[in-house]
Amino acid sequence: MKKSIVWLASYPKSGNTWTRAFLANYLANAKDPIGINDIHKFGVGDNIAEMYRRVAGGQFDLNDVEQSVRLRGRVLGGIVANNADVNLVKTHNINRDVYGIQLIPVEVTRSAIYIMRNPLDMVTSYARHFGLTVDEAAHRICHPHNGTSPYEKNVATFMGSWSEHVRSWTQRLPYPVLVMRYEDMLAQPEVEFARVVEHFGMPVDRERLDRAIRHCSFDELKRQEDEQGFIEGSEYTDRFFNKGKSGLWKDELSRRVIKEIKRGNRDVMKKYGYYDE
Repeated sequence: MKKSIVWLASYPKSGNTWTRAFLANYLANAKDPIGINDIHKFGVGDNIAEMYRRVAGGQFDLNDVEQSVRLRGRVLGGIVANNADVNLVKTHNINRDVYGIQLIPVEVTRSAIYIMRNPLDMVTSYARHFGLTVDEAAHRICHPHNGTSPYEKNVATFMGSWSEHVRSWTQRLPYPVLVMRYEDMLAQPEVEFARVVEHFGMPVDRERLDRAIRHCSFDELKRQEDEQGFIEGSEYTDRFFNKGKSGLWKDELSRRVIKEIKRGNRDVMKKYGYYDE
């Protein structure tokens, strides 16, 4: 199989959609912003239930998690079968094996972009998106068996704790991985998104870069969601794009939640500049 998949990987609510919106706008290079409900045309998710039903020939039980994992290789094989040089695939899966099957198989992987976000900021967005209290969300992102259950549109996702997820994608891997921090993307989008363009082997056109960044600005994405909704939104909240800032955890989180997240993720938070004493 062709090694054409470029994984766009992250823990949920860490900047994956923002990055996909940037890529859609950079590739389209249009005068007007690409609609948020069209960005899926520039890449595909790895957990879309319909793709699993298709390769299973209709004999597919969405609640049979092991079956979906065993079908995964055929789903990914179907993606790379288009013979394109690059296939952008979004994932929230941890980079490890499940049921003895590698979730991110080397034989179809060209490279990866991994986006991380301070878990202290991410946890409130995570809670809203999954209909949890912040305390429940904090417990989940520190738990080694965290994931999402299957439902009508998506198969199950295996994430593990925030630290395990980050380690799995930032360890030494047999393909290039561009590691990005959400906070750096906010602080210097021109620098960080230029790195994304270069990762794909494309030349960085500054005018095109600036326009794509404007077209995927948080205000623009929020405006579009207000006007037309977002097909990737959550059933638990009426807003996918909420605040998009960093450092809000200092005012939003209780001491108990801060302590739990720091205790559960101390080493990795320290490594990436997210831990203060």
